[in-house]
Amino acid sequence: MAKLIIQVPCFNEEEHLAATLASLPRSVAGFDVVETLVIDDGSTDGTAEVARLADATYLLRFPVNLGLARAFSAGLDAALKLGADVIVNTDADNQYRGADVARLVQPILTGQADMVIGDRAPHRLQHFGPVKRVLQRLGSWVVRQLSGTRVPDAASGFRAFSRRAALKMNVFTDFTYTLETIIQAGKKHIPIAHVPITVNPERRPSRLFASLATYVRRSGSTLVRMYALYEPLKVFFRLGAVLFLAGALIGLRFLIEYLSGEGTQRVQSLILAAVLLIIGFQTILMGIVADLIGANRTLLEDTLIRVRELELRGGEAPEVSRLERPERPAAVAGRESQ
Repeated sequence: MAKLIIQVPCFNEEEHLAATLASLPRSVAGFDVVETLVIDDGSTDGTAEVARLADATYLLRFPVNLGLARAFSAGLDAALKLGADVIVNTDADNQYRGADVARLVQPILTGQADMVIGDRAPHRLQHFGPVKRVLQRLGSWVVRQLSGTRVPDAASGFRAFSRRAALKMNVFTDFTYTLETIIQAGKKHIPIAHVPITVNPERRPSRLFASLATYVRRSGSTLVRMYALYEPLKVFFRLGAVLFLAGALIGLRFLIEYLSGEGTQRVQSLILAAVLLIIGFQTILMGIVADLIGANRTLLEDTLIRVRELELRGGEAPEVSRLERPERPAAVAGRESQ
């Protein structure tokens, strides 16, 4: 029996969560069961109560706010333990249309991909200003170069994962999962696809970051960290080679001037060349060591996947509560049955 679980990470979304859950489909072609999982990331308003009243299937609550990336990762883990064959992630602010869920999961059902990203075509979104459109396009291009994928909208949170892909995801950052999971998919050779989607009018500005400058800074650090994690030899070798080459050129200039009788006044150049050569060589060695550590990390990730598979045979996730449909007044129930 094929099961689809739609997870909704949220933080203080009392105002919009009901509309988001109401828009999600209750049945999707190719699945026998469609369920919803709300991840309440330490909300201080009535988000959890709204989830109960809006007929969410499951609720996972954190006592404190852990951040979007942690909520997303916990949702994947819980959905796997609940027996999901495919997991769809959507935002709680009703940005994405529930009707597009069927389109999003289609490449997974047909075996074309294990991860699918909803393409909002950010360059055409009216509520995106010119600067944000340029940054979205530039950021997606950088992610494509680093990951080796062709995802046109890297920041889209509307995405689907097969069970196999979800098992391989390990979110390290605490800011946002969107960029990191694409890079992981590319480096772990997870087949990834994208489908065009439409979005609802903006309900509120994003609360993930205070300003575009903050988003660019934190996203940039995430990209650098993830690329260094999966390609350490390339990163450290190139950096070390630049330093080593600079030291070699300065040293060669000193040697030429010394042989011509003018090098006695350039002792500082000799010291600088020696320092650059040593630092460059050590940086290259760091890359080699990091690459060896990366090989061990790959083995550990494979082991983690096996451990997860064994854990998933144990049944339902104990931290997830199944929400019961609230009883309706007898008068209302009598009118519906007539």
